[in-house]
Amino acid sequence: MHDIKALVEGLIFLSGEEGLSMIQIQNALQIEESQKVLDALLSLKEEYASPAKGIELVEYASRYKFVTKDFVYPFGQKLFENIQHPTLSQAAIETLAIIAYKQPVTRVEIEEIRGVNCEMMLKKLQARGLIEAKDRLDVVGKPLLYQVTDTFLDTFQLETIKELPELPKPQEEQELFHEEEQ
Repeated sequence: MHDIKALVEGLIFLSGEEGLSMIQIQNALQIEESQKVLDALLSLKEEYASPAKGIELVEYASRYKFVTKDFVYPFGQKLFENIQHPTLSQAAIETLAIIAYKQPVTRVEIEEIRGVNCEMMLKKLQARGLIEAKDRLDVVGKPLLYQVTDTFLDTFQLETIKELPELPKPQEEQELFHEEEQ
């Protein structure tokens, strides 16, 4: 049998941006004892934390993957400066924020908050893998319920949705509380 650490390293490398969960690694290696895999992961994290390495092993949304270290980015920018990466529009960010904070949420609920039709925006965000429609609300018409995906968590470097910053209180609520204090 090959060294478990080398196998874990190779599997995570093969997974690319997607990364792998602990269970996926265990299943691929047919190892029931999670401690062996965890030991290999910890050893790899430590090894790749060395300043002599240009990549590191990280865990986002319970998935392990290799990412480039910060000091490499200026050189990567030069390498890719002519390549334009798609960015999210203001409408996409607003829709994504509503879903992240209110999930699970229906299209109608999102449209009530935004005040505009968002059907195409939902399709675009689904195509990018940032949201998914997992269930349906048990009411007439059975509307889809949208929620963010692990790709969303990974993109925004969050372990869980609970790491989202708290929303500020609406202005009118702040004024009401302020008036009551006086």
